[in-house]
Amino acid sequence: MRLRNSLIFRGRATKVSAPLKATIALLLPLLRMACFGGTFAVLGPQTGSWPAVLSSVGHLAGPATAADIFVAPPNTPAAADWMAKVRGGAALILEGSSPLAASFGFRPGTSTVPTLHLVDVHNPALPVIWEKSIEIPHMDVPAGATIFAKERWSGAPVVAGQKLGAGAVLWVATGPGNTGYEHFPYLMQSLAGLGFEPAFRSSQLWAFFDYSYRTRADLDYLAIRWRQAGISALHVASWHFYDPAPDRDEYLKRLIEACHRHGVLVYAWVELPHVSEGFWGAHPEWREKTAVQQDAQLDWRKLMNLQNRDCVAAIRTGLQQMIGRFDWDGVNLAELYFESLEGAGNPARFTPMNDDARAAFRAEAGWDPLEIWGARNDGKSLRQFLDFRAGLARKMQEEWLNTVEGFKSGLDVVLTHVDDRFDTGMKDSIGADASRVLPLLNTHSFSFLIEDPATVWNLGPQRYPEIAKRYQPLTSHPDKLAIDINIVDRYQDVYPTKQQTGAELFQLVHLASTAFPRVALYFENSILKPDLALLAASSAVVTKYGAAKIKDHRRITMESPADIELVWGGDGSIVDGKPWPIHGRGLVRLPAGAHVVETGPKRDGISITDLNAKLKSASVEGKRVSFEYFSDSRGVVQFDRRPQAMEIDGAGFPVTCVDGSQCAVMLPKGGHRVLVN
Repeated sequence: MRLRNSLIFRGRATKVSAPLKATIALLLPLLRMACFGGTFAVLGPQTGSWPAVLSSVGHLAGPATAADIFVAPPNTPAAADWMAKVRGGAALILEGSSPLAASFGFRPGTSTVPTLHLVDVHNPALPVIWEKSIEIPHMDVPAGATIFAKERWSGAPVVAGQKLGAGAVLWVATGPGNTGYEHFPYLMQSLAGLGFEPAFRSSQLWAFFDYSYRTRADLDYLAIRWRQAGISALHVASWHFYDPAPDRDEYLKRLIEACHRHGVLVYAWVELPHVSEGFWGAHPEWREKTAVQQDAQLDWRKLMNLQNRDCVAAIRTGLQQMIGRFDWDGVNLAELYFESLEGAGNPARFTPMNDDARAAFRAEAGWDPLEIWGARNDGKSLRQFLDFRAGLARKMQEEWLNTVEGFKSGLDVVLTHVDDRFDTGMKDSIGADASRVLPLLNTHSFSFLIEDPATVWNLGPQRYPEIAKRYQPLTSHPDKLAIDINIVDRYQDVYPTKQQTGAELFQLVHLASTAFPRVALYFENSILKPDLALLAASSAVVTKYGAAKIKDHRRITMESPADIELVWGGDGSIVDGKPWPIHGRGLVRLPAGAHVVETGPKRDGISITDLNAKLKSASVEGKRVSFEYFSDSRGVVQFDRRPQAMEIDGAGFPVTCVDGSQCAVMLPKGGHRVLVN
């Protein structure tokens, strides 16, 4: 569970709106990129953790004969052709001292510096502290080089770089560490700053959102930033809006409109048994009880008794009204079980001990579960109640899935459930048992979003493939599994930063994306600013990549198991030998599979600039465009102009552009073929 406080054709010309101007301003840096790093090679037999660092933002390992990025380990000899290679467009990463580094002007001085605490230009206020101090030579760097990070007290450079011709050199004082993020969080930002951006990105991330942190924000600006960071759906803390209030309701309506305008979907994030502050205050008779018979106000959640039928009926009515008041795309039923992480060891936080749950157990077992802390203080009695409690949680989850499915057609449903396979103590602590819940996928359509608990936040990115291995055998619907990454200050001793950022965050997201079809981030406000530009790249999964350029003609061969966006600076593109219609924002959107992308002429007909759905295929037919998609919720398609007409599955479909957009159109849930004239 989280440690939260109460707290992402033909057409006619369209006038450029203020939101669109903001979009253009945010996208200009992307369109100005000079070069893209696709493949890398580490010189010498020992690669260390460099592959983990570079692949975390989508760079692929490849042969040195075709690489864009090279890593030279300590003591690499100098060679005359390296300067020409760099000036011709290569990126060279120099680790430590070497004759090769010296040939580029990075030379060790006569003194060393004990290095433990760094300051990085990408986030100067963030403490970057190593677990162990390392003696590093005080390096002389060439004139004109940018110092990206330095030792806190002496100012000695530890990361520096310089653009040279069409390429660049990046020097680091020592290796990135065993995992790739122990020393330099912002290496990939430094490399990108020298002109070597990743070639691929994905726009399928989810993010959680709490209104209380964004009450004064420019919502259009945020929506643009979320989409540019690869976020496809925002899960909004809906308990703030359960009780009608004019100011808050207007805020949420504007938030949803801004998100839809810029291609982001919006889900109601529901945290039962917490309902709302107003519901808690209005119904003291329905409050959950702990084992010491106190009202269950635990951390920020104020828990209600979901075993009481009158309480359930009232919540159902209120939720249905809240879903009806706003233009939601889905509902996330999150953390629908009991408290607390301390389990029965702390009766002051242990639930459910309301009269209804106790009566149900008494009818089944013949004794009151409160006796666990009295006459029945034994393992057998506790086990009997814990198993009953896990079954009760499963019944609640099925009941509320049924309830939400009946609210409104077209809604996607998500069930967020804390991991109890990796941390096996969760079942007894809070009643969470995935093995009881996952069979519901056979009769219900929902995504099962696995939340890694606070107890494992200190573990490394490799835990996500391991978590996936433990869940996939439990269901015949592995495509419905998703993972939730917590981006928070951790209470454990962790290095080099308390919160996941830079190289660590990118490895978390990338490895999670290779293991799960969907990745969610908790929460959008905790993603640090230096990470936003590369976040979408970290979620991209590309298995093959090759690039060639002959004069002005560019040719990319690639393969991906999922939808992917290729960073593409040209005006037009040809995909697999045919003109391609999904080209905008400096990107070419491609469906899963193997493709060849080549430079093409600029199209006169209408183009799709963004699609928030799974792309199945696309084609150009004269000045008409067709595409097939699938979406668990509604989708959003954005055009570069307003279409004259649209058809979906052969039937006419009204062209209704979201207010304020160039032309964003909401698409129906499911799999469909769209034809645009």
